[in-house]
Amino acid sequence: MMKITFFLTALTVSYSSAFTFPGQRTTISRPALGRSQPIASSSSLFSSSETPAKPDADVDDGPRMNPDNPALPELKGDYDWDAEFAEDPDWITENVPGKIVLNELDLAAQATALSKLEEGYRKERLAKEYEEARIIGFVPQAEMYNGRFAMFFLVVGLLTELWTGISIPGQIEEMARVGGFIGPDF
Repeated sequence: MMKITFFLTALTVSYSSAFTFPGQRTTISRPALGRSQPIASSSSLFSSSETPAKPDADVDDGPRMNPDNPALPELKGDYDWDAEFAEDPDWITENVPGKIVLNELDLAAQATALSKLEEGYRKERLAKEYEEARIIGFVPQAEMYNGRFAMFFLVVGLLTELWTGISIPGQIEEMARVGGFIGPDF
């Protein structure tokens, strides 16, 4: 029922707004809400006799400046949360990260600790990149390919034995003869 009502309302709006004259307004009754609501067509927003309102000449369109620092523009959404929640016992106003002023010794200690941490992570990253870049030797990628090829050729050997009746050692001997590794039987 709701879908039919929506469809009929949309159909009425599209039909009525397509065939209206400038300045004419259409009223649609919505059964779900039980009231009528006027809907203006796009052509009736500004008729030939009406003109849009002009802005007043004394309105200040310039950017508003920050009261704390007049050289900067006003900050949108800047709010003093400390003043708002000062009475709340869980609200921290002292030693807040980002607002703490440290002396030079504390800053030097933090810089040293961060340098050590950065160096450790840099070494770890370089070791990981080196291991991922290796393609020769006993590396995980080579072992994975070796295992996949071994399983593939084992299945191929078993299927060949099933279809031809030649065992896997017989197949190896035949491949060695074809390759010239074993001499012909005279």
